Amino acid sequence: MTSAIAITAPIVGPLVTLRAPQSSDADPLLAILREPEVAEWWVGYTPERVREEFIEAAATRIIEVGGVCAGAMYVLRGEDPEYPTTVIHLFIGTRFRGRRIGEEALALAIREEFAAGISRVTLDPNVHNEGAIRSYERLGFRRVGVLRDYQVRPGGHLEDGLLLDLTRSDFPEGPPLPPRD
Repeated sequence: MTSAIAITAPIVGPLVTLRAPQSSDADPLLAILREPEVAEWWVGYTPERVREEFIEAAATRIIEVGGVCAGAMYVLRGEDPEYPTTVIHLFIGTRFRGRRIGEEALALAIREEFAAGISRVTLDPNVHNEGAIRSYERLGFRRVGVLRDYQVRPGGHLEDGLLLDLTRSDFPEGPPLPPRD
């Protein structure tokens, strides 16, 4: 089982701020989720689904850059103290790609999780989402295995996911932030 831990105060990095969702984030998030490069992996979002899954969900962190909503992430912390693991899912808009925004957002969230006693963070992108996988591996995530027939895709066929993890023993203080010029 996982629990949704609400964000209580913004987490600020060099370029990225992670913060709680606001009603005004619904339209920007929907626009990002409808971008073809994002919609390929985050399928079928409607205004109602965005409101329910992102605006009203305690697990949501808005990824903000320069005061603009750049994307969002779910941070789902396991409830069993014997298995201190957090699962994270995230997306960013295409105009924010290529600047390591997603990596910084992940690093900030992971640092918060490690500080709370979590020892392992997992990601499970589609095996064909090569750009995201490269980004996660640059941050220090390691391939654990393939999740067969993991994701139902448009048209109903199944595709595999790639299980990646990063542990506190890899980076006791959390992963380093991406270098900035």
